[in-house]
Amino acid sequence: MRVRKKIETALENANGDDLEIIVNSPGGSVFDGSEIYSTLKDYPGDSTVKIVGIAASAASVIAMAGKKISMSPTAQMMIHNSATGQYGDYRDMDKASEFLKSTNQSIINAYKIKSGKSNEELQAMMDEETWMTAQKAKEHHLIDEIMFEEGYQAVAAVDSPVLPKQVIDKVRNQGIHKPSTGIDGKMLDEALTNMKQEIVNELKNNQPNKPAKNGWLF
Repeated sequence: MRVRKKIETALENANGDDLEIIVNSPGGSVFDGSEIYSTLKDYPGDSTVKIVGIAASAASVIAMAGKKISMSPTAQMMIHNSATGQYGDYRDMDKASEFLKSTNQSIINAYKIKSGKSNEELQAMMDEETWMTAQKAKEHHLIDEIMFEEGYQAVAAVDSPVLPKQVIDKVRNQGIHKPSTGIDGKMLDEALTNMKQEIVNELKNNQPNKPAKNGWLF
């Protein structure tokens, strides 16, 4: 209740402005996670979740609340089955097992809404306690984008044996001028490195970057 009220107050103060929600947490109570997820999911304004460190267990559920979910290339996401402690006879153990299965389904619902995966696929991932890099999380459609990805794509394109059109145009327009005394391998490497960095900077500058007005850390 206390967690929900804190989030609700913050959302009221946001007054419909864009939200930036920073997630770096190993998780905690599945029910606290459900409260935070539900409250954020119900927010009428735009919300961007940024996973900057770890989004594990209940924190991965909270992360699913963002209308847009970004993840740092150095971050990790982990999903697993819910767990509890129980004492008693076989009937108590059966009840505990059914409770955990029900809780798992509640968690699966959050992942399913985001990824479109089936119950069976997600349950199998939770059974295995699945750890994901940003690339894996994107492949599973649990995030929308990898932070800073445009820069890596630009570098990969320059390093590729087949140069993209913008690189070819860059070479044509600027050229690598051979000095009268000749050019060696070191000079060529330096020229290509400088050109690569210029292209990466141009691509980054052309990306829209609308800052959010509010942010929290989980």
